Amino acid sequence: MGFSSALRAFRVAGGFQSGRRAFLGKNYEKALKYFQQAAQRNPNYVFVSGNFREGIWTFIGRAQYNLERFAEARQSLERAVAANANDCLAKLFLGLTFAREHEPAKGRRELESGLRCLYGWIEQANSNDSFNAFWDPQREIRAAVERCLAQISNNELDDQTLIASGEWLGQRMEEEIDQVRRDENRRLSEQE
Repeated sequence: MGFSSALRAFRVAGGFQSGRRAFLGKNYEKALKYFQQAAQRNPNYVFVSGNFREGIWTFIGRAQYNLERFAEARQSLERAVAANANDCLAKLFLGLTFAREHEPAKGRRELESGLRCLYGWIEQANSNDSFNAFWDPQREIRAAVERCLAQISNNELDDQTLIASGEWLGQRMEEEIDQVRRDENRRLSEQE
């Protein structure tokens, strides 16, 4: 990798991190600008934390979703899923977007797919090293996913509750990413 390539990669990652800080602070307009700039520099940028991966188009779509720009969010999230069919949060938010756009059948289908993906991913991540199972140690996220999936399969969940549950899970998973990073860093520093 040449100097200019390394500098560009550094700028993309730095811009993305600024966007993610704005996103976590719920400043979605600012986050969207940073994410779009990162995507212009590298449309295939992937945020990796531990072994969790989320593409730049997922973040763009989620910011657009939170700004209630649902048509734009749908396009971005569809692009994210096309780039990585295992991007659980892209699937989850694509389902939420369809639900917001009054396409409940598509919304439930995509949301269910995203929930199953997320649950399976957490289970797989923790099974790799059960002694250091950092992801969702209190089973808070997985229990919420299980409740949503049961209610979807029994047709017991109204669209507004489903949307609220999906949004909560998306936010909670983003917080979990940072918690896992802190836990891993703490474990590594204790081993030194």
